Amino acid sequence: MDDRLESIIRSAARNAGKRYEEVKRAYRDGRNSPAALDSLPRDDDGRAKIVCRRHVERRAAAIDAAGRPACFDPDHPDCQGCVEDIREGVVETW
Repeated sequence: MDDRLESIIRSAARNAGKRYEEVKRAYRDGRNSPAALDSLPRDDDGRAKIVCRRHVERRAAAIDAAGRPACFDPDHPDCQGCVEDIREGVVETW
């Protein structure tokens, strides 16, 4: 392969890698933004309508700025998973 073609291929691969990282970062930042909390369905009182992982029930709960529902128990693994899901925007809702 001649040097010019090899240089073009390397440059294209480098640019593709940079673009991939930019898109990945934007996606991650978008999912972890306060907008993810704002997009949760709400009841008439403004509480988020989520499905509780711990008790496996529909629940309307106030969500604080850190993405934790009012019923959050920091020592329970289901509650920890629920908070992660809320922050990532993948929590089950109703």
